[in-house]
Amino acid sequence: MPAKNALKRYEAGACYHLYNRGVDKCSIFREPADYKTFLSYLKIYLSLRGESSKVPPSRVIKNYYGDIELFCYCLMSNHFHLLVRQKSERGIDHFLRSLSTKYVRYFNTKYHRIGPLFQGPYKAVDIRSDYQFMYISKYIHRNPLSVLPYEESPRRLQEYPYSSYKNYLKRYTQSWLKPDPILAYFSKTHKELSYEEFVEQERPDDLQPIGDQIIDLE
Repeated sequence: MPAKNALKRYEAGACYHLYNRGVDKCSIFREPADYKTFLSYLKIYLSLRGESSKVPPSRVIKNYYGDIELFCYCLMSNHFHLLVRQKSERGIDHFLRSLSTKYVRYFNTKYHRIGPLFQGPYKAVDIRSDYQFMYISKYIHRNPLSVLPYEESPRRLQEYPYSSYKNYLKRYTQSWLKPDPILAYFSKTHKELSYEEFVEQERPDDLQPIGDQIIDLE
């Protein structure tokens, strides 16, 4: 039987929650430079050509601008989450293969290791409703709560450096990230109806359906 969410039957124009973790739950990001390198590769692959086209000493690498839209992300020490839309039927497959290959090559070279870094192929959950679209973004942005001191949560989510949450709070802008389709569901003027309130409010049950979809990551 295939692993949960491992089957890759994609539709052009559809949205997907993509995730993967380290083999045997090992760290895939050991220090800040590793997180930043992964993010730099996202920038290269998703930026308009010419905005950022290579990382020294690499040659110019493939670009997925216009084919893959990234709505939100979160990098944790042993796994990552991405919420994307693809325009072509195989866009995600090509994009994740390029990103993973590039990062594993960097990681293995830096830490003098060989072999796979990720626990098999990446997983994907297709987004079929506005509810999923909104709540998966909340799930992704709340991931750091598992490593933040309880007494300082959830406000510390705003300071976590390796997620797209600051883009949603308009404190940081990454041109290759597209928060507006999700922010369009929320108010810009009423705090109680804002995206910030939506993410940081404590509702233990509202993420359960999302968590059930990716239980194999736990």
